[in-house]
Amino acid sequence: MMTDATTLTSKGQVTVPKEIRQRMGLKPGDKITFSLLSDGTLVVRPKLRHVTDLAGLLHKPGRAPVPLKDMTVDLPTDDAAP
Repeated sequence: MMTDATTLTSKGQVTVPKEIRQRMGLKPGDKITFSLLSDGTLVVRPKLRHVTDLAGLLHKPGRAPVPLKDMTVDLPTDDAAP
């Protein structure tokens, strides 16, 4: 586990320590996501991909594309319970 301290500025900004930037492959302009877990743990992850980068990821050669409207499934609702 890597631990390094940094200071929060009056504008709410922090500097990600150089070793962490290098290990995470972060470059100027990269996006970072922050998630606060219920136990108070802060998770910081690089957001290196844009959703459009995932287009075609699930395509299998020779298989016809499935329209989005055909991907919906009717799931039971709570009022359907006995």
